[in-house]
Amino acid sequence: MGRKVLITQNIPQAGIDLLREKGFTVTIGRTGAAFSGGDLKEYEALLPLLTDKIDEKILQKMPRLKIIANYAVGYNNIDLEAATKRNIAVTNTPGVLTEATADLTWALLMALARLIPQGDRLMREGKYGGWDPMLLLGAEVYGKTLGIIGPGRIGSAVAKRAVGFDMRILYYGRTVNTVLEQETGAERVDFDALLEQADFISLHVPLTGDTRYLIDRPQLLKMKNSAFLINTSRGAVINERALVEALKNGFIAGAGLDVFEREPLLAPGLADLENVVLLPHIGSATVTARTRMAETAAGNIIDFFEGRRPRNLVNQLDLSD
Repeated sequence: MGRKVLITQNIPQAGIDLLREKGFTVTIGRTGAAFSGGDLKEYEALLPLLTDKIDEKILQKMPRLKIIANYAVGYNNIDLEAATKRNIAVTNTPGVLTEATADLTWALLMALARLIPQGDRLMREGKYGGWDPMLLLGAEVYGKTLGIIGPGRIGSAVAKRAVGFDMRILYYGRTVNTVLEQETGAERVDFDALLEQADFISLHVPLTGDTRYLIDRPQLLKMKNSAFLINTSRGAVINERALVEALKNGFIAGAGLDVFEREPLLAPGLADLENVVLLPHIGSATVTARTRMAETAAGNIIDFFEGRRPRNLVNQLDLSD
């Protein structure tokens, strides 16, 4: 029997096959039930999803655990401090889902600007009566200002796509992104300036203590009433109740959300609004991206047990022994 790996839910087969080919014994849990029963003491590796909360209680049940290979870029679902104290490596899957998530960000942007969901419903309900010069008048994208909050891999990929629309690109981040500026002509501005000037604002920050409710009522009030807000990062970066208020009262023109504060629940009233596009957290949901995520997570586990430093280690550990 090889080293035991628990995958909390089914993932693309390519990742499972990689582990089994290397001699690991792989167990795949049921949705929402991976930790609810059975003996967890024998597992040396854990491959959880972003929806799995890996806290001190779980770690206490897994005394032999040596690595948590998160199937996500973000890792706010893991108690990093508790894992590090136990000398448990934590890894993620950056890079492989960048383009898929950037594509979806633009899908939300275009759907909002051109009222795509409303047009689709009109046709399906048989209510289209013919061309009308006042029908579904949306907002133009070409030549407008795009604001990127968090100019990392995904934020930069979103900005690069804006070049083809001849957009002015603003970004807010803790450090200067010289490559982004050179490739797109993007301008680094302060947070308030971005909120006040951008026609489309796209969020690409991890969820931390500093970014929780980064967008709240005061920030929404600083945005143009013609502006659109798009979030494909983490739901709690936005105060959803404040967003509902802003959308109802016309503080901003609309919002496109792929992530939610209390997933899978929505803030009261959000689903009733016409000026919001809601998606079920599918930013990385392409065959290519999800397969590469599985391979990357499996690769991190393989690297660790074959004595190599995992390429996507996110906590500081001494792995020399």
